[in-house]
Amino acid sequence: MMVSSVKKKKYTSMDMKKSLAFNGYKIVLVLAVALYFPLNVSAWGMLGHRIVGQIAESHLSNKAAKGVKSVLGNESLAMASNWGDFIKSDPAFDYLYNWHFVNLPAGLDKQGVFNLLDTEKGANVYNKIPEMVAVLKNKQSAADEKRLAMRLLIHLVGDLNQPMHTARKEDLGGNKVYLTWFGEKSNLHRVWDESLIEYQQLSYTEYASAINYPSADQLNVWRNNSLKDFVYGSYEACNKIYANIKPDERLSYKYNFEFVGLLNEQLLKGGICLANILNDIYK
Repeated sequence: MMVSSVKKKKYTSMDMKKSLAFNGYKIVLVLAVALYFPLNVSAWGMLGHRIVGQIAESHLSNKAAKGVKSVLGNESLAMASNWGDFIKSDPAFDYLYNWHFVNLPAGLDKQGVFNLLDTEKGANVYNKIPEMVAVLKNKQSAADEKRLAMRLLIHLVGDLNQPMHTARKEDLGGNKVYLTWFGEKSNLHRVWDESLIEYQQLSYTEYASAINYPSADQLNVWRNNSLKDFVYGSYEACNKIYANIKPDERLSYKYNFEFVGLLNEQLLKGGICLANILNDIYK
């Protein structure tokens, strides 16, 4: 019989105090992250952004596909799509915070949304997308400038088509609309960023394949949409979401059943919107 030669370490009272102090620090850190996270969630989450990118790739023209490859190399649209959130770890990119959304108040009609987009001068997802397009179209842009612009463009188009990124300033885009999702504390923004998508239990490639069937009528409309039209479409979806939620509501199967269609349509529209922009850049 083998006898272990490892001696058991004797813990002193000082060791126990250090251990308890460290564990207490970890608990405080976890709580701090948990409280911070709901107000800083990423649009669509990783899966949603990748679904948009995957769908967009299937609608690219040959010229656009070559143009994207000339900028990203072997990095796909799907894999580049989350860079805009990953880079939040670098303080040098803190200036990108307002680029991910545009605040729109309740009660606007289509022209009202368009007027607000025209007059809003602060950085937002609507007015930063054309800036990224301009960098990509400029033959004088350096390779690293184009790579940054491409990654941000892919991400921002996904953001623009997430309804809660065209939502209300007063509740931080639904982050302060608290509720439960299958018994767990959450908020309206997080449900639309991640929870609804993750509930479908599909990889991003499976999800894209499952919903990438736009009708001829949808394609005809979406391929002729302006960027403003896509913003307004997200705003309309956002209004439906707000109209069908109550503070502290308990969401589960019924909510998924009622809203998965709208979710899928916005993901699909995001892919078509991104393909439209890239096809125009490289036409």
